[in-house]
Amino acid sequence: MPILACVIGGEFPGVLAAAQNGSEDAFAVLWRDGQPALLRYLRVAVPDAAEDVAGEVWVQVVRGLAGFRGDEQAWRAWLFTIARRRALDERRRRSRHPVAPLMDLPRDLEPRTPDAAGQAIDNLATEATLAAVASLPTQQAEVILLRVVAGLDTETVARIVGRSPGAVRVAAHRGLRRLGQIVTMTGV
Repeated sequence: MPILACVIGGEFPGVLAAAQNGSEDAFAVLWRDGQPALLRYLRVAVPDAAEDVAGEVWVQVVRGLAGFRGDEQAWRAWLFTIARRRALDERRRRSRHPVAPLMDLPRDLEPRTPDAAGQAIDNLATEATLAAVASLPTQQAEVILLRVVAGLDTETVARIVGRSPGAVRVAAHRGLRRLGQIVTMTGV
């Protein structure tokens, strides 16, 4: 005999019907009945993610509640079938994307970020440079971006823009010369 054979008991069909018709109070009865046992199960199945997985279970329950048919025992079986599947999904996800506490990483593998002020200055310089490039005639700006930013060779850029390699070289030369003037004037 199951430990929790009938917790809601004879009222279950009415509670279920009301919950399926949108009654928040009836759904709360189902939740209060199932949540404690669900969390106990998930704390063993996925100890580090029990609450998150429980949330996913209840989302799926809400989505499928209107189509559920059965008694209280079937309800519990359905709830824990969903829980088991979500727990397996979580374990698979974690095996594909393992997480280690930062304290467990060797010191030489700790993530390091550059100084925030330095990054801000670099970003401003990049923005100013891109603004300077954007001020060039369209063809020169496009050629410079494709050559310098994208790192493409002259022949590839020529195919992309529909110009000859010579025209691309001339546009790049003129654009870079103009950028030099802009940099000198603005101090970028």
